[in-house]
Amino acid sequence: MTRIVQSLYPVSSGLTDKDDSLSAMSDHHHGHDHDHEHEHDDRPGPHGAPLTDVQLRVRALESLLVDKGLVDPKALDTLIDAYETKVGPRNGARVVAKAWVDPAFKQRLLADSTAAIAELGYIGRQGEDMVVLENTPKVHNVVVCTLCSCYPWPVLGLPPVWYKSGPYRARTVIDPRGVLREFGVDVPDGVEVRVWDSTAELRYLVLPERPKGTEGMTEEQLAELVTRDAMIGVAQVKAPAR
Repeated sequence: MTRIVQSLYPVSSGLTDKDDSLSAMSDHHHGHDHDHEHEHDDRPGPHGAPLTDVQLRVRALESLLVDKGLVDPKALDTLIDAYETKVGPRNGARVVAKAWVDPAFKQRLLADSTAAIAELGYIGRQGEDMVVLENTPKVHNVVVCTLCSCYPWPVLGLPPVWYKSGPYRARTVIDPRGVLREFGVDVPDGVEVRVWDSTAELRYLVLPERPKGTEGMTEEQLAELVTRDAMIGVAQVKAPAR
């Protein structure tokens, strides 16, 4: 069973695995407002959205700095990778690990996610209103933003390129199980898949299932196991190899 949550438009059947275009969906209206800055969409996506003035200026400035030898493109790539995969996601990983070892915190996290996350000091722009989604043996959650690339920066850092891509944003709604298989997650037929559509007003964080065999690990050790992809819902947390 698959449930689409917070998605208020009919899904087009014209998109395929190789179709990078969201034009089949472009005439549908969403029940939420995405009138916010998209500085994290660094180039025109497959949906053909033009760059904003801010994005154009950033790109021009970057090109100028690179041309004059003041900035090393590899250094920029390294910095961006750090915020995408290391610095930002470590915040979310600490939230997950604390929820695994502290039942009272987990209860608060699921009841009022924004407040519980703020207890750990993780607040700020793009994370003002958070909802944490718990994966269970019967439910697997996956997060997408179908219109742009809304993303919880305070707990996950910068969004990965694939999260902003047309195929992911379109196909996750149409065929979530197929998309999850491509990420290496084979969800059993008896498990419900819920697809959550992020908006400018509401961002989601997946609370993955704690892997078996980690009962003796500390909170810090558990946090090292949690990946960015698991908190988006396209991966599962694995116990360390013995």
